[in-house]
Amino acid sequence: MTLNNQTQNNTGSSTDASGILVSTTDMKTPYYHQINQEVEVFDQAFQNKLPILIKGPTGTGKSRFVEYMANKEGKRLITVSCHEETSSTDLIGRYIIKGAETVWIDGPLTTAMKNGDILYMDEIAEARPDVIVAIHPLTDHRRELFIDKLGETIKAHKDFMLVASFNPGYQKGFKELKPSTRQRFVALSFDYPSPKIEMEILQNESNVDKDIAKKLVAIGNKIRNLTELGLTETVSTRLLVDAAKLIRSGLPKRLSVHVAVAEPLTDEPQTLQTIKDVCDLMI
Repeated sequence: MTLNNQTQNNTGSSTDASGILVSTTDMKTPYYHQINQEVEVFDQAFQNKLPILIKGPTGTGKSRFVEYMANKEGKRLITVSCHEETSSTDLIGRYIIKGAETVWIDGPLTTAMKNGDILYMDEIAEARPDVIVAIHPLTDHRRELFIDKLGETIKAHKDFMLVASFNPGYQKGFKELKPSTRQRFVALSFDYPSPKIEMEILQNESNVDKDIAKKLVAIGNKIRNLTELGLTETVSTRLLVDAAKLIRSGLPKRLSVHVAVAEPLTDEPQTLQTIKDVCDLMI
């Protein structure tokens, strides 16, 4: 796997043969609205070399928060989007054939450890079990990684930090982290912001006017409370931002909400129509 060197205000990504997506980011400070002293917790965890686990539903700002904090700490952020095929080899590195030689290529985890970067493992619960085993020595006082293919043990750079996230409500009982793993992290819980803060986020992200932002937030909260719909995922702040951007760019309001909010939530015709009807009544 090759990681490209990035310049200021630039974002790059690469994908290896296994399909693991790695992005390296050095960027201007992204917008982030603090909710519950999570900035102070991250600051102290970084100073004390403690790993952080961020728990919360999809679209509640977990990834944006990590981007914001990496910039605030002045560190490069390497993000690994985990999936069911993500293995420890993908993270640590592998030998590849280069011309007539066999050369070792560091994976994103090894790279971050050596350079003192922040490694963000998004949806860590989706990865294979050997990934969890591999990172255990990095989440306690050892802060080291044994690479069996090289027969070497690597100590983490003093500025290296491991951050992971997962959605504890998704496919409950199947994609959960073991208590022994969770207890190795300082943990932060993310949820949907209050209506006032969510309105501010929508206005800042999309430049939509206050009245539209208020209506979109009301739609989001209405659907979130319709538990009888049996949705796997409910309306995220991200979806509301998307709808606001479409409205701001000139797409009709109801159509914007249909394609950005209702359609992504379900494919079941009756449920989809119910959600659209609710949206139409509120905007």
